[in-house]
Amino acid sequence: MAAALGPAATLLGKVFTMLSAAPVAAYVDSLELGHNSEQIKAKLAHTRGLLHNAQVSDVGRNPGLQDLLLALSRNADQAEDLLDELHYFQIHDKLHGTSNATTQANFLRHGRNALRHTATSCAACFSCSSAQDDSDSASANDADNLHFQPVTMSRKIKSVLQDIQTQCDSVSDLLGNIPSNSMAVTLHRPQIGSTIIQDTLYGRRDTFEETFNRIISCKQTVSVLPIVGPGGIGKTTFTQHLYNDARLYNDTRAENHFEVRVWVCVSTDFDVLKLTREILGCILATEEEGSSGVANETLNLDQLQLSIAHRLKSKRFLIVLDDIWKCNSEDQWKTLLSPFTKGETKGSLVLVTTRFPRVACMVKTVDPLELRGLKSTDFFTLFEACVFADHKPEQYEDELADIARKIANKLKGSPLAAKTVGRLLRRDFCQKHWDGVLKKHEWLSLENNDDIMPSLKISYDYLPFDLRKCFSYFGLFPEDHRFGNSEMNHLFVTVGITDSTHQVDRNYLEELVDNGFLMKEVDYRGRNKYVLHDLMHQLCRSVSAQECLNICDLDFRADAIPQSVRHLSITIENRYDENFEEEMCKLRGRIDIGNLRTLMILRGYGERITKLLNDSFKEINSLRVLFIVVNSPESFPHRFSKLIHLQYLKIGSYYDSKMRLPSTLSRFYHLKFLDLDDWHGSSNLPEDFSHLENLHDFHAKSELHPNIRNVGKIKHLRRLREFCVKKESMGFELTELGALTKLEEELIIRGLEHVATKEEATAAKLVLKMNLKELKLLWDRDRRTIDTDILDTLQPHSNLRVLTIANPGGTIGPSWLSLAIWLETLWLEGVSWSTLPPFGKLPNLKVLTLKRISGMLQFGPRCGGAPGKCFMRLKKVGFLELPALAKWVVEPNCHSFPSLEIIKCVKCPNLRMMPFSEVSCTNLCTLKVSGCPKMSLPSMPHTSTLTDLVINGKELTYDGKKLGASGYGGALAFHNLDKVEDMTIEGTSHISSTGIGKLKILRNLAVGRCDDLFPEELDASIVFRSVNSLSLDVSHLTSKSASKVLNCFPALSVLEIYAHFADDDYEECVMQFPSSSSLQDLSFTDCKGLVLVPVENGGGIQEDSSSLQSLKTYSCGELFSRWPMGEAGGGAQTIYPFPASLRELDVWDEPSMKSMALLSNLTSLTSLSLTDCSNLTVDGFNPLTAVNLKKLEVHNSNTVAADLLSEVARTKLLPAGYISRLEELTVDDISGLLVGPICNLLAPALHTLEFKFDERAESFTEEQEKALQLLTSLQNVEFCVCPGLQSLPQGLHCLSSLKQLCVRSCPKIQSIPMEGFPVSLRKLLIDSRLPEINEQIEKIKRTNPDLSVEFVLAGSTSPQLQYFVHGSCQICTLIIWMLLCEGHIPEAPDITEELFYRMA
Repeated sequence: MAAALGPAATLLGKVFTMLSAAPVAAYVDSLELGHNSEQIKAKLAHTRGLLHNAQVSDVGRNPGLQDLLLALSRNADQAEDLLDELHYFQIHDKLHGTSNATTQANFLRHGRNALRHTATSCAACFSCSSAQDDSDSASANDADNLHFQPVTMSRKIKSVLQDIQTQCDSVSDLLGNIPSNSMAVTLHRPQIGSTIIQDTLYGRRDTFEETFNRIISCKQTVSVLPIVGPGGIGKTTFTQHLYNDARLYNDTRAENHFEVRVWVCVSTDFDVLKLTREILGCILATEEEGSSGVANETLNLDQLQLSIAHRLKSKRFLIVLDDIWKCNSEDQWKTLLSPFTKGETKGSLVLVTTRFPRVACMVKTVDPLELRGLKSTDFFTLFEACVFADHKPEQYEDELADIARKIANKLKGSPLAAKTVGRLLRRDFCQKHWDGVLKKHEWLSLENNDDIMPSLKISYDYLPFDLRKCFSYFGLFPEDHRFGNSEMNHLFVTVGITDSTHQVDRNYLEELVDNGFLMKEVDYRGRNKYVLHDLMHQLCRSVSAQECLNICDLDFRADAIPQSVRHLSITIENRYDENFEEEMCKLRGRIDIGNLRTLMILRGYGERITKLLNDSFKEINSLRVLFIVVNSPESFPHRFSKLIHLQYLKIGSYYDSKMRLPSTLSRFYHLKFLDLDDWHGSSNLPEDFSHLENLHDFHAKSELHPNIRNVGKIKHLRRLREFCVKKESMGFELTELGALTKLEEELIIRGLEHVATKEEATAAKLVLKMNLKELKLLWDRDRRTIDTDILDTLQPHSNLRVLTIANPGGTIGPSWLSLAIWLETLWLEGVSWSTLPPFGKLPNLKVLTLKRISGMLQFGPRCGGAPGKCFMRLKKVGFLELPALAKWVVEPNCHSFPSLEIIKCVKCPNLRMMPFSEVSCTNLCTLKVSGCPKMSLPSMPHTSTLTDLVINGKELTYDGKKLGASGYGGALAFHNLDKVEDMTIEGTSHISSTGIGKLKILRNLAVGRCDDLFPEELDASIVFRSVNSLSLDVSHLTSKSASKVLNCFPALSVLEIYAHFADDDYEECVMQFPSSSSLQDLSFTDCKGLVLVPVENGGGIQEDSSSLQSLKTYSCGELFSRWPMGEAGGGAQTIYPFPASLRELDVWDEPSMKSMALLSNLTSLTSLSLTDCSNLTVDGFNPLTAVNLKKLEVHNSNTVAADLLSEVARTKLLPAGYISRLEELTVDDISGLLVGPICNLLAPALHTLEFKFDERAESFTEEQEKALQLLTSLQNVEFCVCPGLQSLPQGLHCLSSLKQLCVRSCPKIQSIPMEGFPVSLRKLLIDSRLPEINEQIEKIKRTNPDLSVEFVLAGSTSPQLQYFVHGSCQICTLIIWMLLCEGHIPEAPDITEELFYRMA
């Protein structure tokens, strides 16, 4: 019944609104219906009121009322369409000076003779549009024009309004006779106690311990901790475990144990008296009271509260108020809580569980705990426990596990959903039953109170009627969609939930946040966005199924869709599917396409799917909402120009689009909201765009706004981001703004140099635009206005908060600016006024920016204001390009600029002084200075609040925790840098090691070339004990001094040594690394001349106590040139360069590395990368080095990869039963790797295999094909930069575990394997655009619908990258290759050959 009540009430409201339009009312009054329009509206309002009351009552299942409501809805639908169409043609009459849709009386008076003949001959036909652009496909598809037929229209309106009145009488009679006792619906909630039902608390152990620690840390007399989350998320279970934790009440040694515990289930009945009695009954009486129980029996609230306070006077207590649904006011809550605040003992706690964030916000004294869905791994453990308890069937892993994971992924981590589906799956442990549960989403239709959907729906039923209606439309959008306020508010207005004139009265999305249905986020632009709580999306689709439909799957079934659907959206993937086409054909016959009110196609599609969708919806006629994304003129719907009922239109296009907007856009006279934010085509608008006289909001990029000719005709317009005065064009005069009194937010007015008279400026009526918050008045810099009166007459309303004036000309500023006490932000640019405004007298001024102000010599109190009391609220000031400014002065001993937080000075070449003292700018947080060479600064930061500091680009930067100095010549105030954790310095002369030593919590230090920082005779007392990560440039240090420097850092865990030498300007350097039990990560980069020698020879890494885990060397060149080479396993005398603790080793560009014997002791290695080690051989290789390897990468290092793996495969030195652990392998030697013994070795664990930079391979031999098929664990395979490779392995389809295949920069591959790919493949990345390959891939996709194909586009490379490639060192070339192969930079044919040549 509720499904019929809601639509009927909404539709009657829309008819009511239509009858409120004066021209429509006049027309209806002329029809002689027996009742005039006001009487009809009164009857509609009465029936709407009864329907609204019925929404919150239980009217039973009255089939007669149900039928009446459906009939009433149909007629209301038709009436709305007819009246809307009538109003459309009346607007057209007004715009074009015709009288085709005049009142019936006038029509009869002027056309009585014609009416005696046929109705056809009297029909007034006309074209609704001006001459059409032949290239406009959206117009070309509508060769026949729209016509108005007054006789037919009058007859239909008269008939349908008479039927509505009759049906309203019948519905009113039925609803009026509903007994009064049925007019209240009560939500019944189960009573749940404190006894733990679920013994294991899955996935919340860390949260549990954090909450436990919060509880025992509470020091107030009584704290209130709310636990908030949607239904079924596990709030009560979590609280039961807390309540029963023995540490909270059983351990008398604990400081905060609870002596009294009370659990009360509140539910929907928040009755203070009842709850107080219930709590008192759970608290033992004192000895004084005895056991009479009189206190519990009284109904006197005061007596009850006194008893509670007395019993708890000296006791610490824990009270749980479970499942609170409402609390009418803060006073009501304080009344309940008051007796618990009188105790003498601190640390008591009230735990509140609720679904509603607004309740949590009201009751909290500490931050609420918000429970979300469990993480996937934890949830799956719980899910399996709900299905099987302790015993899994034997066939589970083989037949059911994959289905279980797919089902679990759909449950969004909800514990109650796991229990619901667990009961379903337990019925039958067979694959067919489980597949059915998955595909049919059977858990959505279960109706027991302890199932997930009923649990969530009770929250929905608890919402007010209008919020329920709002919530139902969120299901039109895909899961995890981020909603904007305006997007949804426009939709609510269009579907009739609210009126466009009262949009700002309520924030429906915030109310849904307060009720726990939405979550609020802030995007990267600082805008509020909203997203549905996890399973709320499924609830939304369930409750709105009769009206709203979102087609998101290609395998949807049309016969399962209700015929009553009126709002439809499409969010399928961009892939053609024959089954989808068949179902869309069926859908046309199942629902009334012509009567759809909403159609949203929320993404762009290829030509084939676009045509299918346009054919499916070619009968659309009554749309109010249309969202489309177009990629060509043919993408517009067939009947686009005839959608005269449209009120909300959103058009997006592709980024590279050159399309023009259809000229028929200006036909949509009823349009209220036009969203072109995602339009990337031409910025030209139709000439008669101003015919959209009902347009309220116009969302578009700023370049479209100035192109609205005669914008003053759109009198309801609320948003006009930019207006440009154009002297040579009619319809762009400043006077156009005069009629736009409802403008909101921001307005930019450009081209003011074209305003010639004071009268024209006055006609803009800026002073009347009370909703504007930000205004920019901009003149051309080279063509300024001479007449100062023009700016004086552009006075805005006093509600304005932000003002910009740029390049106005004249020598006198506007008189109103001196009195603009309401201004909060002022930007003045390019003014030459003899007297500047008294900035100091603007009491609310918070932001001031002055740019290119000629003749301004100083800034300070003389700019206005009483000494000592000026600029009291100023928070941000900016001086930009002020060549004459020399001083910023302050009054002596005066607390000036007490609120100032941000200063920005750019290109002020003569500015010398800033007001930095003990009494000025004491709250400064941000200082940015550049292009001010004469400025003298004190030691920086001059105050501890200054935590955002930038001096001359990168000379000095500071953000509160990170400090950077590069060539900075000033001093540092180290006493204000006590919170610095990360420091980078280079080329500084005023920073000493002693100063750095004052940074007591410094963790990360990067030191570039600083000649004086570490002198040759370094003081041994200087020790940096807090630093655990050091990056050090040693190019200016000797071997001795470098070793001394390292001795200053005893706690290092990460050390990076690098050098910058000019060509061959370097000497051999032997460095000794300190013995350290903490160093775990060591790297050398570009250290030409650095050589490793044994410790006893004065260098090296000490083996004893070393915990080194990772070592990387990049392009050193001579690192091993002096290392004494020995045989692996040569006994106790064998010396190795690296400690045996090493787990990760990367060696790049190291020709001095000639033998694998150097690594023979590294039996703990898990990752080994050898790149460009051109002289390396496997001589002396110890197979035990590979025992623990999980990742191996070898490039341009001869045949090392194949040789060492072959050695491992045939050796007998490995432990008995050894199984390779290698999981990831990257090599440049296809032929060497794909041999039987190696692949047999790698088969157990290898899941990722990448062939990169193999220029020799052309095809795969039969032996190699067989070897590849031995790798049964492979999940990811990549072929990258194999220029000679002509084909992929034909046996790829046999790799049954393969999930991802990537083929890049293999230009000679002309086709894919004949047998295709395995059915397990889920993602294919390929850069080929050959038609043959594309055709083969499309064929495979039809048989494997789960396959995602991503074509990696090749593009042109920037000149900077080309220069870098042609002029870079070998290591940089390799880095570019790696970035290219990982997709971080676009591939381009113009450099591929050069790069490959350099690689080879």
